[in-house]
Amino acid sequence: MGGVMDKGESPKGSITETKLETKMVEAMQRRASDGSSMKSFNNIILKFPKIDQSLRKCKDIFQQFDEDANGAIDPEELKRCFHKLEINFTEEEINDLFGACDINEDMGMKFNEFIVLLCVVYLLKDDPTAPHAKSCMGMPNLEATFETLVDVFVFLDKNKDGYVSKSEMIHAINETTSGERSSGRIAMKRFEEMDWDKNGMVNFKEFLFAFTRWVGIDDVEDEEGEETA
Repeated sequence: MGGVMDKGESPKGSITETKLETKMVEAMQRRASDGSSMKSFNNIILKFPKIDQSLRKCKDIFQQFDEDANGAIDPEELKRCFHKLEINFTEEEINDLFGACDINEDMGMKFNEFIVLLCVVYLLKDDPTAPHAKSCMGMPNLEATFETLVDVFVFLDKNKDGYVSKSEMIHAINETTSGERSSGRIAMKRFEEMDWDKNGMVNFKEFLFAFTRWVGIDDVEDEEGEETA
């Protein structure tokens, strides 16, 4: 079970636009004004191995804050994690983040959910109106990877509205694979993997959950499950 989702399941909180989603969209719109360094979808794919390697190193951080070593971080462990990392979010914000990223709604955050949460925190911490603005997470290598993920989303979000639409995904892949018949099917498949709530628009959190699966982060949990079986 863990953080692996069956087809048709959708992350919690995706039915209605939450305060957290609004903050994510606004933060992404601000970041989009700086543009993206990505040149093509192939450029993104070439970065997969490095992103995968960086995110897997986050496993040590996850285990450090999984104090009871049960394979999941609960709300109280997350609050202590934020305190130790000097991430100055309010209790309400932490609870909102936990609820949004605990996709199985089992009050336990698995490894891939933890990565998504930290990346969302990285995006939100640049809100100039927030008390936690520009706060440092103390993980420069991981933060550089998070910046790459934000950059990828900005590349896909052609109209800079804070969401990726189906047409934008097709446009991004067609730029890379022009003339190939399969490009449209590839774009549709990738978009469907991101669009959990099937509303035709992908926010940053939905994108992150799909991306962790693309680079194989869910495999980390699968491998560990086999070892302990």
